[in-house]
Amino acid sequence: MNEPVPETGPRPAPVLALKDVSKSFGAVRALRDVSLQLFPGEAHALAGENGAGKSTLIKTLAGVHRPDSGEVLVDGEPVVFHGPADARDAGIAVIYQEPTLFPDLSIAENIFMGRQPRRSLGRIDHRAVRETTAALMKRLGVELDPDRPARGLSIADQQIVEIAKALSFEARVLIMDEPTAALTGSETARLFSVVRTLRAEGAAVLFISHRLEEIFELCRRVTVLRDGRWISSRPLAGLTEDDLVRAMVGRDLGELYPKQGTDVGETALSVRRLTREGVFRDVSFDVRRGEIVALAGLVGAGRSEVAQAVFGVDRADAGEVLVTGRALPAGSPTAAMAAGLALVPEDRRHRGLVMDMSIERNIALTGLGRLGGGGLVRRALERGRAADWAVRLQLKYNRLADPVGVLSGGNQQKVVLAKWLATEPVVLIVDEPTRGIDVGTKAEVHRLLSSLAAEGLAVLMISSDLPEVLGMADRVLVMHEGRLTAEIPRSEATEESVMTAATGRDTKAAA
Repeated sequence: MNEPVPETGPRPAPVLALKDVSKSFGAVRALRDVSLQLFPGEAHALAGENGAGKSTLIKTLAGVHRPDSGEVLVDGEPVVFHGPADARDAGIAVIYQEPTLFPDLSIAENIFMGRQPRRSLGRIDHRAVRETTAALMKRLGVELDPDRPARGLSIADQQIVEIAKALSFEARVLIMDEPTAALTGSETARLFSVVRTLRAEGAAVLFISHRLEEIFELCRRVTVLRDGRWISSRPLAGLTEDDLVRAMVGRDLGELYPKQGTDVGETALSVRRLTREGVFRDVSFDVRRGEIVALAGLVGAGRSEVAQAVFGVDRADAGEVLVTGRALPAGSPTAAMAAGLALVPEDRRHRGLVMDMSIERNIALTGLGRLGGGGLVRRALERGRAADWAVRLQLKYNRLADPVGVLSGGNQQKVVLAKWLATEPVVLIVDEPTRGIDVGTKAEVHRLLSSLAAEGLAVLMISSDLPEVLGMADRVLVMHEGRLTAEIPRSEATEESVMTAATGRDTKAAA
């Protein structure tokens, strides 16, 4: 991990600042007297648990929300943003986790949409558009063809296009909201290189990430929010990750990976020679009651695809899946659920939840047949089931009747877990259980998985977070290019042994 840049010399004036800003939505106070200063040539981290107020702060800087009190200052002067266009004109750009480009337009057309340079008679100067785009890409040190359509670009390349668009507006402040959540290691390294280039040119960068190692690698200072309140703003030099976690959560988390010892029981899930042509082949493994088995590997290795085939979302071409010794029909999630399988998907927003539906209805979706009769759902039973799981998983919400989309990412993940745990499964498959959630909620999810295993549940956990794999798994199954390449017991699992298998290298040769 790179050391943060130390504080040296006199500090220039902040290019953008918040001073004692508060913002409420009805009875919910999202921000309370929050202050923040962003300086040119510096990357500044914004840290806090889900629900701490980070998103509201970002939207206030971006002109989406107007503060109820306090001031937004640009170059030391108070300003009022009446909308995102005002913030953009002031030199503020936001790069979101999931960019929104026009898929059928080229990269160059996306960057200059609505403001293309013109030739005589008002015609668009396409040559100038391409040349300016190429110059922006060169400035960022990235090779992307200006004429390439946006459709099919990776998330990482889409973010580069958004950054180039911000530069074309001559943005002086770049706000990056969880930009690495869906990126591979190499894509993250490229993004960081681009950010360092912008920082060297004098841009101020506000960086939001749940990955603490990224904050320490990229940023010089950090501001911590907790429950909508400003807690601190200080240099990262001299801080440890534990110091930052304590500031974020206001308590000692104990262990981040609280793995309990368990008595391993009978085999709950057996996968035999499962194959889906062109995706994965000849995959076999067992998961027993009381153990957590991690399915590890690099992005594209086929881990999530195996989970979906086991659950029946995708139909396997060969092989079989058995739950407590009984074979499941291929391609039938209904049969999988009836046998005691539960699947918490990787993408909770699009595949795990109905975002406009209420919290209580989302939790009830997997058990509507138990909550009434004659095709009708008894609201009291539905509400009682949701309230029970909200207490058990320490869900933070205003009303159970609120849309699940208003919850923070960590609390949305708890709703998905509640929905499936309410089915009383024999086997729980969790795909990236802590992606995009804060460190405090991450510890809660780990504690929950550990306690479920201790109660006899069989857990198959797919994770790209190597410390999570090593901290929580009793056994690690490693995939490489659609095949299982290793099974490593907890006592022998190390970063080196897992990565050796994940890259397809022979363990003995590597040693």
